Amino acid sequence: MSAPASHARPDAVALLTVARMRAADAAAIAGGVPGITLMENAGRAVAGVVMARYGLGPVAVLCGPGNNGGDGFVVARHLAAAGWPVRLALLGDLDRLVGDAALAAAGWVEIWGRESVLAADPGVLTGAVVIVDALFGVGLSRPLAGGAADLVAAMAAARRQGAAVVAVDVPSGLDADTGAAVGDVAGGDVMVQADVTVTFFRQKPGHLLLPGRLACGATVVADIGIPDAVLSAPAVAPNLWQNAPALFIGALPRPRIDDHKYRRGHALVLGGAVMTGAARLAARAAQRAGAGLVTVASPPAAELVYRLSSPSQIVRPLGDPAAAVGLLADPSVTAAVLGPGAGTGETEQALLRALVAAAGGRGADFGLVLDADIFTAFAGQADALKAHLGGRAVLTPHEGEFKRLFGSGHPVLMGDKLARTRAAARHLGAVVLLKGPDTVIAHPDGRAVIEAGGPPTLATAGSGDVLAGLCLGLLAGGMDAFHAAMAAAWLHAQAAVRFGPGLVAEDLAEQVPALLAALLSAA
Repeated sequence: MSAPASHARPDAVALLTVARMRAADAAAIAGGVPGITLMENAGRAVAGVVMARYGLGPVAVLCGPGNNGGDGFVVARHLAAAGWPVRLALLGDLDRLVGDAALAAAGWVEIWGRESVLAADPGVLTGAVVIVDALFGVGLSRPLAGGAADLVAAMAAARRQGAAVVAVDVPSGLDADTGAAVGDVAGGDVMVQADVTVTFFRQKPGHLLLPGRLACGATVVADIGIPDAVLSAPAVAPNLWQNAPALFIGALPRPRIDDHKYRRGHALVLGGAVMTGAARLAARAAQRAGAGLVTVASPPAAELVYRLSSPSQIVRPLGDPAAAVGLLADPSVTAAVLGPGAGTGETEQALLRALVAAAGGRGADFGLVLDADIFTAFAGQADALKAHLGGRAVLTPHEGEFKRLFGSGHPVLMGDKLARTRAAARHLGAVVLLKGPDTVIAHPDGRAVIEAGGPPTLATAGSGDVLAGLCLGLLAGGMDAFHAAMAAAWLHAQAAVRFGPGLVAEDLAEQVPALLAALLSAA
């Protein structure tokens, strides 16, 4: 997948739903850009990608009955003009095409004749080294059936035999808003697997959300002449972005010459007695993210482990719940993380519930990260947790913890990942970071960000504890919850990219200083 430039403008990393993309098209046309010009530019861009990536050989272009099919006619015309052997097939009736699609088809027919427009069936793929999927794009809203489903299956078979598949806008069968497969009439998941997807103006959520991101292969965003100014139109204005420094760099804490450790933020980490690694990873990450002082609250049984872990961290004994609540009441403490490695026994769970209540009493200016065992402490009690969440709270569950918190049957659990994360943030009145290879970060007001830059090496024990610690350090330094979550997720992903193969969780925090230095020097 292509990644945006690290310091691209926020509007450059905007993601547009199908409805907003259609509104962008309409706004461009209303502003004087003819629809057929947009289609011509789109088809030329796809043809250019084919010619740049693949050697000259037979191409099959599959065109659907709408504007995606119109793009396909333009692709075929440009490839044929460049000397590529092209076989064009239409799913539908040539005489029933309308609007710009009809104009694009006429441009092909004028040169190659009506007889060159073949009926779309699996046989047209025979011998093709490249298949252009211009069947449906973002326009598909119902399950695939009949000839369409047969073509998807035939593309999969041809790809297994070595053919490359280039999708126009999105692979056919992909829901561009959710990343899910639209499916077929039998209820199966039917979706084209592309090697390259060429989309236009801006990416769609489905290009980043799984399984859509896998189905798209490499995603190329082509400029087709839609002016950036359309993003300010009310029907287009984005509330969803791909995570990038441009979204949070202005909010990053910047060290001052007259700083001292307390001004840079005092972070509190609740340490567990058994899984001490989780708290130690979080504490180290908070330091690397910029917290001036990190205190670990340790149960007596593990105090020596924490004291020997890092000479720059303060370890305070956690003899009883009253002592823990007292630590949170310390006005010098600006943020805390509760949950990583805390424990799932009744004593530990009761302590977590007491600490969350105490943190809630600190008010909206207090930074709070909730992770891991906190979601067991409040299993099925999301409303009870909600009562303690202030304005700078971030919850960082993975899918299992997310479901545990809300409990079976809760309406927040309905829908795709983006919809669920937004619903949870709105319900809780706090920022929710739902972890995964397609991490979604949602604000209670509906804004959301997708972090899709993390490599598979992040699937390692302790990785999530580091993410919680990064978020903690940024909150301690004064960032608001939404920007802290974005920055933490980006740093976490890029730290893994920077380290490379063989990554273990301990390596992540040590990559952060160089990443922060690059960010701050470019700001």
